[in-house]
Amino acid sequence: MFYLTLIVLLPIAALILKTTDAGFMRFWEVVTSPRALASFRITIGAALMATAFSAVYGLLMAWILTRYRFPGRRILDALMDLPFALPTSVAGIALTALFAGNGWFGRFLEPAGFPVAYSIAGVAVAMAFTSVPFVVRTVQPVIEELKPELEESAATLGAWQWQTFRRTIYPAIFPAHLAGCTMAFSRSLGEFGAVIFIAGNLPFETEIAALLIFIRLEEYDYPAAASIAIVLLAVAFVTLLTTNAIQSWRLRRVVKD
Repeated sequence: MFYLTLIVLLPIAALILKTTDAGFMRFWEVVTSPRALASFRITIGAALMATAFSAVYGLLMAWILTRYRFPGRRILDALMDLPFALPTSVAGIALTALFAGNGWFGRFLEPAGFPVAYSIAGVAVAMAFTSVPFVVRTVQPVIEELKPELEESAATLGAWQWQTFRRTIYPAIFPAHLAGCTMAFSRSLGEFGAVIFIAGNLPFETEIAALLIFIRLEEYDYPAAASIAIVLLAVAFVTLLTTNAIQSWRLRRVVKD
């Protein structure tokens, strides 16, 4: 409780107190300003895009690393943790170099009409890079614990591979997959370093909420910065609360069945 209070509760309490210093009307004025609303829309939209990619790619990578043995598997497994160890600013620079107009990927994508750097797609790419490991590392141990007898029983009953996965495997890993996706979404909401280099940071186009918070801090407008941060915190908290409710409902349903 002391650790929780010191590391989590006190900073959140300070953030709320700083927001209340200016009053509700000032808070409402800040969070409903056109620039703030645009940053929320860009941040949440890009986070949803990144989470959708992480949900599919993370589940696929967890499955491959668990069920297959091939040369270089340990290296690939270690690379999944690279976004945790790599400074996010370095990741942002690397992604910009890859997806810029003269980059390895950008030189082919931009002429084809799919610009990534300095667009909302670039924001989503940066968020996905930093959030994929949450899905992989949450789902991977659950897949490892699945008993092969479940799949063998489904096969003996005539189920196809897709039917076996959809009706036997995925229901067992669904809570972990949902938890990983939720953590990936929450991480994407607050991502800063990897995004600012590839986004272009244009107000109303590619400016994320975390950058707007930083700008307000540089302007010494602490109540405005705290107000925007409170909105992001509320979105992340509601997402986690909803996820816990879904998992509890799912668990009660499984126990009932």
